[in-house]
This record gives sequence, structure tokens and C-alpha cells, in this order.
Amino acid sequence: MSKEVAYNEYANEITEILSKGAFLTTEVDGVVNTMTIAWGSVGFMWGKPVFMAMVRPSRFTYQCIKKSGQFTISIPFKDMSAALGICGSQSGRDTDKLAAANLTTVPGKKISTPVIADCGLHYECKVVYKQEMSAELLATDLQEKWYASGNYHTLFFGEILTTYVDE
Repeated sequence: MSKEVAYNEYANEITEILSKGAFLTTEVDGVVNTMTIAWGSVGFMWGKPVFMAMVRPSRFTYQCIKKSGQFTISIPFKDMSAALGICGSQSGRDTDKLAAANLTTVPGKKISTPVIADCGLHYECKVVYKQEMSAELLATDLQEKWYASGNYHTLFFGEILTTYVDE
């Protein structure tokens, strides 16, 4: 069971929890993949609630989001550090991360991509804009700290179609 909530109802909790890890899930051609994210934001743009997720083009998830045009975010309200560790250190190209991390999914309510079962808070998102990062527009200290290899993120802005919590 789940209960629909306002997209920003848990804004304070999201900021703290996201830095410790959350799940970004995709589904393409019947294959579900999830990855760990620790960066992202919830906001309001273009008259819509939006979740901005950052994914590097080198990641398997990047191709999945590009193809499907959608993703879900599941924010854990309990300790899921072991599963987050697996999903953040293995590639969906080579591994069924859901099986490896002993995770199950629940079908999405408004999109075909599922959410992580019994996780906590869920966002279902449809991509409305994406932007590749540009090195010349990024502060030098951030380039040196996070992008020494040049593997910059693409920012995916997903319109939040529904938000709900597990009951």
C-alpha cells in the first residue's frame, strides 16, 4: 500500500537522505535497472514539480533513460546501505542488480518504470529536459574535485508525475 503525497512534503528529509544514497530506476524493453545516486534535487520549474538527476554518459542507466524518457527515484526511509552499495558499484550491463541486492519492485502508477518496493518515498518522472555539463561553465575547484577524468554528468530534469510513500 502507498499514500500519495505532495512532491515537496518530505523536502527536508530528502536532502539529508539523498546524500547517503537513493535508487534511480529505469526500465527499457522489459529490463529493469537501478543505480545508486547521491546527488539530485527536487524543485519547481516550467510550472511543474521536477526531480533533477545527474547521470554520467558512461553509465548503463544513461542509455536506458535516453531510450525510455522516464525514471523513478526511491528514497529509502530505512537502512538499505548494503543494497545501495551493490547498486552503486556494479553495472547493469553485466549484472542483474535487483537480484544481487535482493531488491524487488512495484509497478509504477503513472509510468511503466517500477519503484523499489518497501523503500520509503517514490517519485515517478518523465524527462522534460536534459543538459550535458560543460567544463568551461563549471567552477575550477569542482572540476578538479569531481571531474578530473573528464567524465561529466548529464542533468536529466524529470517532471514529477506522482509522489507517494509506502505505508
